[in-house]
Amino acid sequence: QGIVYPGGNYSAPPFMAAPFTVPDQSDCMLYLAFSQYFFQTSSFAYYTAGAFNITIAEEVSRTCSYFNISTEIFGSIIPEVAQYSVTPYPVMLKLMATETPIISLQQDSFTLEIQGSMEVFAVLPDSSTQSLFTMSIAANTSIAVNIFDQKLMGSLCLNR
Repeated sequence: QGIVYPGGNYSAPPFMAAPFTVPDQSDCMLYLAFSQYFFQTSSFAYYTAGAFNITIAEEVSRTCSYFNISTEIFGSIIPEVAQYSVTPYPVMLKLMATETPIISLQQDSFTLEIQGSMEVFAVLPDSSTQSLFTMSIAANTSIAVNIFDQKLMGSLCLNR
């Protein structure tokens, strides 16, 4: 079992390692096993280091044609945004985890639960920003990993 922590900033994680066993099989040359504790400490380290805080701005939308969001789009969904912003402005999103993401392992898959918030800003012509709204986000995703035709394959399911 291993532990992951941010470089130069060791702090004990808020959970204990649980024992686990690896099945005794002798038909392969190499076995690789990761404990749930390894994933939990990784999640804790990344959360502590701020790695789950992401800003998506207009520069990103220029390189990703599918991300072209403006106040006009939010205004069609949220009437208060339309009242505030008659002129369409680019939008900046700040996504951040508000708690350490929880990773749990099952027999054939693992689950990731993440709590966070998203703040949406209008980017005004003078490059200043105006907060439009903030929302809380809770996501629960399960990922099943299989080996198929000598390839590692995964399927992702957004549970909520």
